[in-house]
Amino acid sequence: MKIAIFTETWLPQINGVVTHIKTLKDGLEELGHKVLIVTADSTVKKHCITKDVMYCPAVRLKSIYDYDVSSPLSIDRMRLISKFEPDIIHIHNEFGIGISGILISKVLRIPLVYTLHTMYEEYIYYVANRHFGKFVTKASHQYARALADTTGAIIGPSPKIRNFFKKCGAKKHISIIPNSVELETFNPDAVNPETAEKLREKFGFTESDVVFGFCGRLGKEKNVSVLLSHWAEKVKPGDGFKLLIIGGGPYYEIHKREIGELGVSDTVTLAGRIEHNELPPYYACCDAYITASQSDTYSISMLEGMAMGLPVIHIKDELNAIIPGVNGHFYGDAEEMYRHMNNFKNMSPGERAEFKRTTRESVMFSSSGRLAKDIIEIYVSVIAEKEKKKNIVKADRENRKKL
Repeated sequence: MKIAIFTETWLPQINGVVTHIKTLKDGLEELGHKVLIVTADSTVKKHCITKDVMYCPAVRLKSIYDYDVSSPLSIDRMRLISKFEPDIIHIHNEFGIGISGILISKVLRIPLVYTLHTMYEEYIYYVANRHFGKFVTKASHQYARALADTTGAIIGPSPKIRNFFKKCGAKKHISIIPNSVELETFNPDAVNPETAEKLREKFGFTESDVVFGFCGRLGKEKNVSVLLSHWAEKVKPGDGFKLLIIGGGPYYEIHKREIGELGVSDTVTLAGRIEHNELPPYYACCDAYITASQSDTYSISMLEGMAMGLPVIHIKDELNAIIPGVNGHFYGDAEEMYRHMNNFKNMSPGERAEFKRTTRESVMFSSSGRLAKDIIEIYVSVIAEKEKKKNIVKADRENRKKL
């Protein structure tokens, strides 16, 4: 099968959507399928294909995560896609490149699949101030419903996506296919203990410190400010807790300032942006994962931490991947967060090792092969449904001729 995957973001950018698509691409290719990535790139002047990636001219939006956005209309893009002859088009974004995928699927009559990764209600502040927030939210719901109507199938990584489309008024069935993680890469046994130990020393963590890690692109929607506020409210220097925040982004400097203003510089460290393939040792130098984000549908960074054996302390978000007592705990406020932190700290070495084991075990289903096989089933059903409709139309036409 030939699959054209349309995505606004692609390597070397680092975010959950890119990681998901790369994992899907690897899994599809392992199964013998051919994949063409179609992405926006503000560094190119004309459409070009390098290996298995089509780079489309774009402009960079500094105000929205420095993303590249491409025009949805392009004869050159249409021509190159037609030449590739995909069996399916799979869009992963809702802007220029995503709209382009929809238009090309209609013109070339190629079946279309859509994956929604992000709860965009959490990102409204990027494009509208508080006075226009309600208007933009309503418009975004209408847009999401219109997108749903154009596709043969919708995929979401968690039930949060199903609830979102229900709120938007979309009637189409939503297939829930959880995100996957590179289990061989994010494996505690694959990390040299000395490398992790050197990182702990670099960040000033002692052997007795209990280190909680968070990894993600630093934007308002990740709620790191809330996490820092809770941390400052409850954690004292003598508690033996440390927080390692891994990632860069538009809120990096803001969080750096907050750490100083809240007086938590002794217990909180910003690691900055780390390349994806260099992350495992950073997870390995942590003891657990902690987050206050509610914008994620099924956080890949969190899954990677879990694959590394890090139990998660997660702000209440019951549609996420946490199974209390098996791979983490939920908290509602600073007091409850602190209680879970202390409970983890007070576990015996055996209890902590077992908690880490069950945490990794809980994501062992999340391989790239599993993701690709599940999505191939969606592709096959969408292609079959489109063929069925085509045959019905053809038969109807022939019947009319006979009349």
